[in-house]
Amino acid sequence: MDLFDRAEGLPQEERVLKVKDLARLAREMLERRFPSVIVEGEVSNFKRHMPSGHLYFTLKDDEAQVRVVMWRSDAARVRFDVSDGMKIIVKGRVSLYEPRGDFQLYAVSLMPAGQGALQLAFEQLKKKLEEEGLFAEEHKKPLPEFPSRVGVVTSLEGAAVRDIISIVGRRFPAVELVIYPVKVQGDGAAEEIARAVYDFNKMKNVDVLIVGRGGGSLEDLWAFNEETVARAIYDSSIPVISAVGHQVDFTISDFVADVRAATPSAAAELVVPDRLEISAAVQSTAQSIGRAVVQNLERLTLELDRLGHHYALRQPMSLVDQKSQLVDDLTRRLESQTRHFLETREQTLSSLGSHLNALNPNAVLRRGYAFVESSRGIVSSVRNINAGEFATVHLHDGTLDTQITGKHEQER
Repeated sequence: MDLFDRAEGLPQEERVLKVKDLARLAREMLERRFPSVIVEGEVSNFKRHMPSGHLYFTLKDDEAQVRVVMWRSDAARVRFDVSDGMKIIVKGRVSLYEPRGDFQLYAVSLMPAGQGALQLAFEQLKKKLEEEGLFAEEHKKPLPEFPSRVGVVTSLEGAAVRDIISIVGRRFPAVELVIYPVKVQGDGAAEEIARAVYDFNKMKNVDVLIVGRGGGSLEDLWAFNEETVARAIYDSSIPVISAVGHQVDFTISDFVADVRAATPSAAAELVVPDRLEISAAVQSTAQSIGRAVVQNLERLTLELDRLGHHYALRQPMSLVDQKSQLVDDLTRRLESQTRHFLETREQTLSSLGSHLNALNPNAVLRRGYAFVESSRGIVSSVRNINAGEFATVHLHDGTLDTQITGKHEQER
C-alpha cells in the first residue's frame, strides 16, 4: 500500500503529504515504471567527478533534456572517451534524486550512436597516441640480424606460442626462446602484457621481443588496444615485434611496435633467419671465393711465366753492364757541362771586374786628374766656390790645401 492508498480513507484536509514523502513516492513510481530504459541523445555538460570517478552529464535532443549519472563501477567498463556533443545511447533506469527533486537517468552502460563502442575507443586512442608521436618512424628500432635469445609475451594456451616455437626451432634452432605467459584477453590482460614487457626490459636478458596472440574479434584482441600496453611497447629499449591476430587485424600495438607482423607465425619468420638460406648463402659465397682464388692463381701464373722469359731475367749482367755504361756517359756529360758553365761565369766576372776598375775614381786620379773639395763638399762647378775660399785638391797620392784667388767661368 503506497501513500495515496493509505490516505484514501482519511478526510480531505488530512491527505497532505510531506515533501520527502512526495519525492519518495515519485521515485518509487518512476523506478517501478521504468526499471530499464534505452535512450539516445547528445551529451552536454559532461564531467568526471574526481576522485570518485562518477560521471555526470546531460542527455538532450531538440525538445527535451535529462540529467544522467553513471557510477564509477559502471563507468570503468566504458571503453571510449565521452565528450560534449557526442551522440550516444544510454541504457539505465529512471529515478529521482530526492534531496533536490531532480529527475535523473542512472546509466549502467553507454554506446556511441551509429558506431561500436570499441571501434570508437580504438579510433580515439589511435589519434591521441599518433599526435603524441608514439607511431613516429624515427622512434622505430631495427631488429637484430642474428638474435641469440628471443622473448615471447603471449598465452601458453593458444596456438600462437606453439607456432612460434615450431617455426623458430625449424628456421634457427640455435636461438633460445624465453616465454613469458600472460592473459591475452579479458580483465587484467592488458596489465599483464605491459608488466611482461617492462620485466623483460628490467632483466635485459633477450635481444628482441614478440608480443601477440592469435586472431579473434575486436573484443578478443582488445588488450592490445589498451593504452598501458602501447606505452609499455613504446618505452621498451628492446626491439618489439607486434604479432596480433590475422593479416586483416590491426591493433594499437601494431602501430607502436618497431615491426608489425601479420600473424605470430610471420613474427617467428621475421625474428630469426632461415638456417637453410644461410647455409645456401655460405656455400654460394664459398664457391665464389673459390672461383676468384683459382682465377687469381691462373693470372699470377701467367704473369710469372711472362716475367720468367723477360730479357732482364735471361741476361741480368748484360743489363747491369748497360746501365753502368749509361751512368758513365751521364757522369762525363755532367762534368763537361759543369766545366763549361764555370768557364762562362769566370769570363763574365773578369769582364765585370775590368769595367768596375775603369770606373774606380782612384784609377782616374792616377792618370793625372784631381778633384776639388770645399767645406761644402766636392766642387763640381766653378759656381760652387768663391774666390778667397779655402779648398782641398785631391790627387792620387795625396792632397793639397789651397786658397782660391780667383775663378774664371768657361764661356758656353
